[in-house]
Amino acid sequence: MITAPISTSAQSLFATAIKVNDTSITHFELEERVRFLRFLRAPGNHNALAREQLIDDRLKVGAAQAVGIFPSTDAIQTGMEEFAGRVNLTREEFISAITAGGVSEDAFRDFVFAGIAWRDLVQAKFGSRVSVSEGEIDRALASSNSGGGVEVLLSEIIMPAPPPQAAAVQERAERIAQITSIAAFASEARRFSASASKPRSGRLDWLPITNLPPQLHPILLGLAPGEVTSPIPLQNAIALFQLRDIREADVPAKTYAAIEYASYYITGGRTEAALKTARKVANSVDRCDDLYGIAKGQDPSVLERGAKTPSEIPTDIALELAKLDPGEISTTLTRSGGQTLVLLMLCGRSPKLEQDIDRGDLSLGLQNQRLASFSDGYLEQLRADARIVEK
Repeated sequence: MITAPISTSAQSLFATAIKVNDTSITHFELEERVRFLRFLRAPGNHNALAREQLIDDRLKVGAAQAVGIFPSTDAIQTGMEEFAGRVNLTREEFISAITAGGVSEDAFRDFVFAGIAWRDLVQAKFGSRVSVSEGEIDRALASSNSGGGVEVLLSEIIMPAPPPQAAAVQERAERIAQITSIAAFASEARRFSASASKPRSGRLDWLPITNLPPQLHPILLGLAPGEVTSPIPLQNAIALFQLRDIREADVPAKTYAAIEYASYYITGGRTEAALKTARKVANSVDRCDDLYGIAKGQDPSVLERGAKTPSEIPTDIALELAKLDPGEISTTLTRSGGQTLVLLMLCGRSPKLEQDIDRGDLSLGLQNQRLASFSDGYLEQLRADARIVEK
């Protein structure tokens, strides 16, 4: 049988765009993922995010398959149904919608496959290491109890750790974690930190511990003054905190049912042009509603606003929000591998009503938080060890 030759443009679409170890990502896959991200109204630079996600997917699937983990057809079908359900669609309706937008069912299936394979791998590799003791549950309960008011005086170091530098930054973070001198930690903060507290040697003001991410409460309460946390993996960054002091506040601590915040995404990462844009925006807004005027006429994905429970907020965002009062802004964070600057604004905090806390639920939450931390660190390691070549 004679078949028509494939056109040059079609050949180039299916040519390798990125080589990840022994696997390839084609230009066609990149284009499909960009269309998928647009359909999902994902924030940030879609081209950069597509590359980042597909590289991560190859690493996740490769690591899972290396130890014999292959999600079943039923698991993938269920995963597709659950993902579609997040936007109140059936699997068939979701596939029909993305197909109309130029995204194939196979691309969706591959996306879900990578997520399930990674979840199963992380559970198998780290599940036995995330047990939570009764003492840790007691400390977490104490830190979330509105009857007490614990405040902490911290210093911070937040170091960018893009994939090419992840291993070196992790090694540096492990060295800094051994520091017990406040002066020595301050010196490292002035040298390496990328947070807004760098000019103050990383020193933060007194903070109610309930302002901080829930997963940090037992960690911080377990420190003595001068001690430093183990390295905490964030998105393309690593954080360390030193406890300078701790005290009981005169008023009961507030716990929060939800925290509302807005993220305005600026192309350019931490370049001077992007930071200049961020300063201009910050000087022209007083509250989250004002950001709608800034984003008017732009792609809707540049502005994301919503309210989440403290445990749902990504750790790096939660850490920045902890330092802010309503209407204040942070420009410390980036997305899309450092190519998108995040202008983060706290809109408000909704207090939690008094209620009993289930110890089982709290234990499960602490385990999931630890598992997420292991997952982030393992992926950073895979990126650092991988051979990634862009054609």
